[in-house]
Amino acid sequence: MVKKIEIQLAQSFLDDLIVKLKLTRWPDEIENSGWTYGASLSYMKELADYWINNFNWRNTENEINRHGNFIAQIDGYKIHFLHIKGKGEKSIPLILTHGWPSSFLEMLKLIPLLTENKDFSFDLVIPSMPGYGFSQRIIQPGCNVSFIADLWHKLMTELGYDKYGVHGGDFGAGVSTAISMKYPENIIGLHLNYIPGNYVPVLEENEAFSTEENQYLDSEEEWYSREGGYSLEQNTKPLTLSYGLNDSPMGLCAWIVEKMYGWADCRGYIGNVFSKDELLSNVTLYWVTETIHSSARLYNENSKNPLIIGKNSYINIPVGIAHFRYEDPFPPRKFIERGFNIQHWSEFPVGGHFPAIEKPGLLAEDLISFFSKIEPKE
Repeated sequence: MVKKIEIQLAQSFLDDLIVKLKLTRWPDEIENSGWTYGASLSYMKELADYWINNFNWRNTENEINRHGNFIAQIDGYKIHFLHIKGKGEKSIPLILTHGWPSSFLEMLKLIPLLTENKDFSFDLVIPSMPGYGFSQRIIQPGCNVSFIADLWHKLMTELGYDKYGVHGGDFGAGVSTAISMKYPENIIGLHLNYIPGNYVPVLEENEAFSTEENQYLDSEEEWYSREGGYSLEQNTKPLTLSYGLNDSPMGLCAWIVEKMYGWADCRGYIGNVFSKDELLSNVTLYWVTETIHSSARLYNENSKNPLIIGKNSYINIPVGIAHFRYEDPFPPRKFIERGFNIQHWSEFPVGGHFPAIEKPGLLAEDLISFFSKIEPKE
């Protein structure tokens, strides 16, 4: 069952947020340390002032409601999604899946770029993963990317799409990969701007990784030792972390915004990529829906469910890869080709982990280029 909705938060949620923000107890910081020890204190104070005095969630709501908002009941779970029909003579169904710490809001800039071309466009389905945004929080164990893949396939089938494309970054890449593994006969093509963190390529007997692949694996280990504290905590004890983040909007904001700064092509200033309204729309969504724990525990659930891809589980459908320069660490092509049938590869000298916000034009062009080459013939 699918029901059209409008998003309209009770004013009491927003009033409570302002009260909480005004009661923030600020930490100290090492002088002139910037973002070295985590979220910059001076920037977070600047952002808090804007949140209290200038930010207007109703503007975000209006933007969301400009598109078709729906709730679908899939296997008894409520899934929120946007559904925007393409205007092109040829329009391919495409489901776009976000990751952490973003939300379905990450994809909004792509909508006009992918739906308004009169010759070739997409019918876009943009869901919120379970436990994110306005989708239901699932409190039973086992909600990992493979579980979500089943929900997405049933959603697309419910919408009348027997064959469709999939795209994702971050956890969205994992969900999109899992759909492609489980339902290859229904998937036109798989497009990724990130390689799932739980992807495990299977080597043939007596085969070994190349020098380049081993260098990548070493760099990945170094990256996690330097930047992966958040991941270790969310992999192991996400609930403990969530007591503070679910209660303090500035704590929540710092936890999320530090990742937006660290993973994007910010060039030393977060405002080079994200407006304050974009940052705060995403954080406010997490705050009002109380989804920091339900979103973070996907790390824990996913760590128990590796995507083991090799000879017997190879993804044969066409795969397109968009590598944005500051998506780090990123596997070499050989490592990815052990599990994926790469038909399209693009290297971009700019952009980072959130290309749908950072470089939506480049990402949209790459999606169009890939899917226009592999579209199914009538």
